[in-house]
Amino acid sequence: MKEKTISAPVFFKGTGLHTGMKTEMTVCPAPERSGIRFQRTDLPGCPFLEAVADNVVQTERSTVLLKDRVRVHTSEHLMAAFYGLDIHNALVQLNGPEVPILDGSAYPFARAFTDIGIQEQHACVRYGHLSSALQFSDPDTGTLIEITPSETFSARVIIDFQSEVLGRQEYVYSPGTDFKEEVAPSRTFVFLHEILFLYKNGLVRGGDLNNALVIAEKEIETEDQKLLQHIFASPAVHIHKGYLNTSGPRFPNECARHKMVDLLGDLMLVGKRFHATVTAFKPGHAANTAVARMIRNQLIMN
Repeated sequence: MKEKTISAPVFFKGTGLHTGMKTEMTVCPAPERSGIRFQRTDLPGCPFLEAVADNVVQTERSTVLLKDRVRVHTSEHLMAAFYGLDIHNALVQLNGPEVPILDGSAYPFARAFTDIGIQEQHACVRYGHLSSALQFSDPDTGTLIEITPSETFSARVIIDFQSEVLGRQEYVYSPGTDFKEEVAPSRTFVFLHEILFLYKNGLVRGGDLNNALVIAEKEIETEDQKLLQHIFASPAVHIHKGYLNTSGPRFPNECARHKMVDLLGDLMLVGKRFHATVTAFKPGHAANTAVARMIRNQLIMN
């Protein structure tokens, strides 16, 4: 298999989910063996940042990369699109600190890249393999991720938040999975009771019902409902148990599929393609990126 990049630059414009800042982003073709790099065009000297797990500095509700003074928030959906479409090399130019959230999924990226075309390069993909199994667990969150050596790559995500609305969900990604149609459209999700906490702590400043699946486990008090209406910039939002989005979920297991988006995006930070079987129970960005570092440190390249 050959390395790939996109055929021509692709432009995106939107709001950052957590910073709320408007950002313009251009994804450009890049030479073989260069990997994925970000470039902050708004900073003096237009510095670069390599998209690797060693540069992860924050994982609260998103993955944040930082090296020296170059910071990029919420890399995971874009990185998942690179992973799912086998794009190995790209330069991502940003005039702000955060990748635009767009509709909260990886689909706008995947669609744009397939529309512009994905181009084979001359270099062959070098796959890494693991010498032994790895495991990451977090007793505080109940997260457990197991990685075992394999001849191909596959991943299974299971989530169970003791939610009457979501129930227990799972999704399996394997060779032959149509990433663009089956995985990419799944949106980021949040429980309504979490939004108040996140907003009061300076996050989800760019969140609304157009870029996240919002789940309500119960009725909300009137005072909190007014704040949520302010956050969503809509006095017409009525809080009741279920999904706040009028269209509902795109898949019965959309939340598990989105956890797969996040997992693939964070594992792209290994910086090399690798073969393994990944089983992830209640994964999150902290666990995903810790696993990416573990794999990166153990990987044996063919």
